[in-house]
Amino acid sequence: MVKAVAVLKSETVNGTIFFTQEGDGAVQVSGELTGLKQGLHGFHIHEFGDNTNGCISAGPHFNPLKKDHGGPTDAERHVGDLGNVEADGNGVAKVSISDKQISLNGDNNIIGRTIVVHADPDDLGKGGHELSKTTGNAGGRLACAVIGLAQA
Repeated sequence: MVKAVAVLKSETVNGTIFFTQEGDGAVQVSGELTGLKQGLHGFHIHEFGDNTNGCISAGPHFNPLKKDHGGPTDAERHVGDLGNVEADGNGVAKVSISDKQISLNGDNNIIGRTIVVHADPDDLGKGGHELSKTTGNAGGRLACAVIGLAQA
């Protein structure tokens, strides 16, 4: 079992996201985010674990296969496309995702990369906006954190 963790802190949005993987199985992503506006927010793994210029320096979505942006169950998607998290009326999003593209080892390893929660919903590449096929038109980066190896 491999475990990783990311602690997101910004002026408004905070939370902890946990990642676990057994063998070559799906990665389980769980945790909670607070301080969000009610509704859907894009949730992605970005290429770099560099937050020196805030979330912007994390670069684009993690996309080693050079595909278009898509939803988490689409064949055509970035490895880092985890879809949306949904905040309730209190601004809390409970995260519970199982994903077979990201990994905690091997070619699609996300350890050392950045998790980002966005201001707006991810249109999953289907919105028809000029940014749909690259970012899901998910808006600004509200909070981010480098994903680090956790004690097993």
